[in-house]
Amino acid sequence: MFEVVIGLEVHVQLNTKTKLFCSCPTSFNHKQNTNTCPTCLALPGALPVLNKEVLHKSVMLGKAIDAKINQTSYFDRKSYFYPDSPSAYQITQLYTPIVEHGKLRIDFEDATHKTIRINRAHIEADAGKNIHDGDISKVDLNRAGTPLLEIVSEPDMRSAEEAILYLKKLHSIIRYIDIGDANMQEGSFRVDVNVSIRPKGDEKLYTRVEIKNINSFRFIQKAIELEVARQREAWEDGVYGKEIVQETRLFDQTKQETRSMRGKEEAADYRYFPEPDLLKAVVTDEMMREFSVIPELPDEKMTRFVKDYGMSEYNAIVVTSSVEMAHFFEDMMKEGISAKNALTWLTVELQGRLKGDVNITNSPVNAKKLGFLVKRIEDGTISGKAAKEVLDYLMNNSADIDSAIETLGLKQVSDTGALEAICDAIIAANGDKVTEYKSGKDKLFGFFVGQVMKESKGSANPQTVNDILKTKLGQ
Repeated sequence: MFEVVIGLEVHVQLNTKTKLFCSCPTSFNHKQNTNTCPTCLALPGALPVLNKEVLHKSVMLGKAIDAKINQTSYFDRKSYFYPDSPSAYQITQLYTPIVEHGKLRIDFEDATHKTIRINRAHIEADAGKNIHDGDISKVDLNRAGTPLLEIVSEPDMRSAEEAILYLKKLHSIIRYIDIGDANMQEGSFRVDVNVSIRPKGDEKLYTRVEIKNINSFRFIQKAIELEVARQREAWEDGVYGKEIVQETRLFDQTKQETRSMRGKEEAADYRYFPEPDLLKAVVTDEMMREFSVIPELPDEKMTRFVKDYGMSEYNAIVVTSSVEMAHFFEDMMKEGISAKNALTWLTVELQGRLKGDVNITNSPVNAKKLGFLVKRIEDGTISGKAAKEVLDYLMNNSADIDSAIETLGLKQVSDTGALEAICDAIIAANGDKVTEYKSGKDKLFGFFVGQVMKESKGSANPQTVNDILKTKLGQ
């Protein structure tokens, strides 16, 4: 039996307006090589100046993961030669990062939890982007110098499932405290996965392989599973030392395999040394007080939802998994509806109708409107079945709830006089079944309800019908 050992390195692009060491904008998708200046192009004589807002966002992350924050940190040079790095080095923090020794809790479906240790989070400058076009390769340096936080976990994860839970929780925290948009498709939340295996019970860390350039949670999970299978096979075949070498691999989603990219460099290969053009980064006590103010975190919000709304911990975890969903839910609750119904209509009915590029942030039915729809179910104006028709209608038509109900003719009839007349007619037409019901066949009650609903074309309020029939059939 083997045990999987996984550590993760996550590069989060910070959502500052300008780059790490210059005033160039960090806007995404601008024309190539337009957001550049002598500093981010590494032209001779240009000197870096640290963006204070990067320290602010770094401290916020440190607080969110309950980490030690070094109020004095230092920058280092990491030398490497790639076309997308015009300076031939990267400014990073190797020896004294701004954030160290944090932790993050992951939650399993069976309501158990596990704490993953976070070794560090350090500031570094991003590289540019290589664009491969047939036989030609181009370099876009718009991204060069964009501020990153590299968040490095300890090798505490033991399965692909744990790795994905960790990444989703970290992604959620980044969005909650709003230090980055964490868009995986645009490269602002990039994950490198370190994977090794070892015999069950062995505490030794064996040769690890790093898998890079994976842009979705689903692909990360698949890449880990494939790499674990490859390493297990090599171990069982007795060729682990030959087949598994410390290297960087890529995940090929078409061929469903990981393949070798290059040998993994050691720290010595990068020739790290203190960055001579930057002073130490100092977070003063006053800055610490200011920067330490962070919004309510997912775990805190989950605990509050359990307490305030009486929902299960699992449901609270689901609805707080993203900041957008949590805010949507709370806005729905402002309509004075039950948490149970709000949860169902948000997570099942609305989300089941969101397709393609339509998501909870650009849904044609906003939180106030969906909350009011639930209110109309709860006050008996429409049935749950009719509300689904209303929601379908609103996904494609701009209208308020009451107008949509009126247009579709779905308003429930609660007029007792009108409903009593229908109930009397049904009872009179089914004398034999009335006799059977009164002789003890209680299940026939559903027959009478169904007949009344049919006669009213589904517009009768079921609860009112039930009350009237119980009175009349009990006579």
